[in-house]
Amino acid sequence: MKFGVFDHLDASGAPLAEFYENRLRLAEAYDRIGIHALHVAEHHATPLGMAPSPSVFLASVAQRTKRLRLGPLVYTLALYHPLRLADEICMLDQLSGGRFELGVGRGVSPIEIEYFGFDPAKSQAMYLEAYQVILQALRERTLNFEGDYYRFKEVPNPLTPLQKPHPPIWYGLSNPESAEFAAANRFNVVSNAAPKAVRVITDRYRAAWQKNGNDLARIPFIGMARHVVIAHSDAEAMKVARRAYARWWESFNYLWALRGLKPPFTTYTADFDAVLANGQAIVGAPDTVRETIAAQVTEAGLNYMLLRFAFGDLTLEESMQSVHLFANSVQPALEEIPA
Repeated sequence: MKFGVFDHLDASGAPLAEFYENRLRLAEAYDRIGIHALHVAEHHATPLGMAPSPSVFLASVAQRTKRLRLGPLVYTLALYHPLRLADEICMLDQLSGGRFELGVGRGVSPIEIEYFGFDPAKSQAMYLEAYQVILQALRERTLNFEGDYYRFKEVPNPLTPLQKPHPPIWYGLSNPESAEFAAANRFNVVSNAAPKAVRVITDRYRAAWQKNGNDLARIPFIGMARHVVIAHSDAEAMKVARRAYARWWESFNYLWALRGLKPPFTTYTADFDAVLANGQAIVGAPDTVRETIAAQVTEAGLNYMLLRFAFGDLTLEESMQSVHLFANSVQPALEEIPA
């Protein structure tokens, strides 16, 4: 088992400069305790994402850490010119010493895409085409491409990533029907669903991986993300988590509420007890958290778990407490779980 951290970098209420510094101090802590990677979201025009340019934030993380891998989960490809983004990816991989993890997708919020003047109905096609351009740009020194949205002819490409042929690719996966596609492309995948739903995805991914003649011992990461709060007692952790989740949900729902809509394609709700019951938050003293993570890993069939140690209005001290308790009393036993 490996552990990563996922962070929306949603607004906490702290002044923005202090907010960024706190997140960078947390990244240093993740580095110290041996977290595999920090994955950050990309959102725009919403308090759900105060790092709308993931590359800028990740460049700072790269300079504040030594072992921690880092990357977006995901770049909203329809909002980028793929040639420019390929340059940024190469720079980040070089600046981090080959620690970059490349998450790609079309983005989950059509509202955000509309704000940039793009048609959300075209975002899937734009994402797929941009992804092809980026992969080619990372692999080849001269770019030629002819598509519906992007066209390049004999474009010199002097930048290269440190990792060859490119950094590991990550993909958010909620639909089991996409598991075969992800396995065929050797994507690392992450889901936010309940453990039973994630198990459908992981089973299909493993079946497709083997069907393609691959060794199960070399399978990419198959993971899921969870809000996590650890304290010295279950009651203390629950009190903190309930308060912080309410702030996170407000940010999560912000753009939809402005339009009088409900966010589609999500199983998160305003009801924190329902989220707990669904297994999407793991809260308690170290023994409780350790047992819950172990059970979810087995039920969902994971080899990777992403933890949200910072969300809502959690203070730096509250998040750091979760990190330290995880490192000292949870992580050592869980790393022995067979993937």
